[in-house]
Amino acid sequence: MFKSLRRYLVTGVIIWVPIVVTVLVVRFLLRLMDRTLVVIPPAYQPEVLLGFKIPGLGLLLSLTILFLTGLLAANLFGRKLVSFSESILARIPLVRSIYSSAKQVAETVLSDGDTSFKRVMLVQYPRKGVWSLCFQTATDLEEIQSRTDSEVVCVFIPTTPNPTSGFILFVPREDLVNLDMSVDEGLRMIISLGVVVPRWRRPEDLNALAQPKPGT
Repeated sequence: MFKSLRRYLVTGVIIWVPIVVTVLVVRFLLRLMDRTLVVIPPAYQPEVLLGFKIPGLGLLLSLTILFLTGLLAANLFGRKLVSFSESILARIPLVRSIYSSAKQVAETVLSDGDTSFKRVMLVQYPRKGVWSLCFQTATDLEEIQSRTDSEVVCVFIPTTPNPTSGFILFVPREDLVNLDMSVDEGLRMIISLGVVVPRWRRPEDLNALAQPKPGT
């Protein structure tokens, strides 16, 4: 009876915890984005004009601002304006370091091109015999590659459960093990503290599925 009770309680927790966390995170983001309404003059605030507050209106305004910013930065004038703004920020000592680091991280995480994570790998770290999950990042290492005796790969080892922090290593290619899991699956595994393990189909299982069945 106690085992059944415990099983039901654990099942209920597993169902409700993700829902509660999702609601709290979404509510936090909506409240944060609602603060963008302060850019509107007080006399023209939606709450003043309509007489009541509309939740999520800040989200619409934030998305509009992001869209217009991207649209502006996509043309020649916008690119010159962005370059001019970055040149000003580059002259401020402390701001320069923070802005440059934040920009590089955003480009790495959000980009779908050559600057994003390439693949998921295993590396023996922090000591031999202990494996850590890592992501391949830069491929054109130039000076770093020329000053090493073997071909090295730049990998990023994230911390858990926050994969935005971590450190990079330059590891000889032969010391890395390529994994079949996608980058998204690797990130989910790290965020979940290793609880969410992506399903892996063995090569022999894939070959068996590819073989035509008798009579087909």
